[in-house]
Amino acid sequence: MHVDLARELKAHLSARLAASAAQVSASDLDDRGRWARPALGLAPIGPAQAHLAIRLAVKDDADVLLAGLDDAVLEEIDVRVIGAVRALSSPTPEELQRRTRPLHPGLSVAHPEVTAGTLGGFVRVGGRLAMLSNNHVLAASDAAAAGDPVLQPGPADGGVAADRVATLAAFARFSAGERNLLDAAVAVIDPEVPVEPGRLPGGPLTDAPVEVDDLDGEERVEKVGRTTGHTIGRITAVEVDGVSVQYDEAVLTFDDQVEIEGLSGPFSAGGDSGSVIWRSADRAPLGLLFAGSETGGRAGGGVTFANPMATVLSVLDLEWVAG
Repeated sequence: MHVDLARELKAHLSARLAASAAQVSASDLDDRGRWARPALGLAPIGPAQAHLAIRLAVKDDADVLLAGLDDAVLEEIDVRVIGAVRALSSPTPEELQRRTRPLHPGLSVAHPEVTAGTLGGFVRVGGRLAMLSNNHVLAASDAAAAGDPVLQPGPADGGVAADRVATLAAFARFSAGERNLLDAAVAVIDPEVPVEPGRLPGGPLTDAPVEVDDLDGEERVEKVGRTTGHTIGRITAVEVDGVSVQYDEAVLTFDDQVEIEGLSGPFSAGGDSGSVIWRSADRAPLGLLFAGSETGGRAGGGVTFANPMATVLSVLDLEWVAG
């Protein structure tokens, strides 16, 4: 419709919202007793043409706005359920180490026999929603078995049996005698546990991982991890073979890894293992953080290594969940 007609419809529905506000039920209120009122705007579709944009916290709110409108008008409306909207400030390490529901990327998680690592992001495995992190975080470096619990927060941050949030489903096993590609594991989210996959500094990531071949030198990347929170770095090498990593049990060697260093100090530290790294330019998931050093790098904060995300998803047969 013409943009002026879209503005008239916006004003009409705004008035309907104002009249309906007094009739909101308690079930419509947020955790602070406030109604998450729908947002109205214009969605340009061409020169002087626009749809009415309606953004809802919950789908049921559409009934308040759209009741009685004819089909011709409904065809000119762009309705999307976007959930709760929050200021996108970066979480602090203290916040990431607490018991937190809904679950979101960056939080402290671990197998009961592990100290603590990071919930990197969310995937689907066999159609089931799951969290993605490292083998050494969720599967205790091959010592765990499918069906074991995962805690949030991890034991080092006070997690106990009552903090169970997920069930270990699959992991890439380590090989001491051969080159490894992954330090990765997935745990299916328990049915009653709420999640917010897109709750990250800057908003949700995209749904397609970056292929290593698509990376340019010095590209900026970001992550949010349990220990250092939100950090920014740059890619300094790709397809890195022969990376020797000291685990508690043994030294393991990894091929085809991505190397990252922080822009102003360390990009990661112990406990950030399992963080998902994304490319700043387009917010595409790039890698799964699993190891790092304390020295080296131009900024003097060591370097971080990550499994390429495309490899993680392919080997474990996972589907990335963007938001």
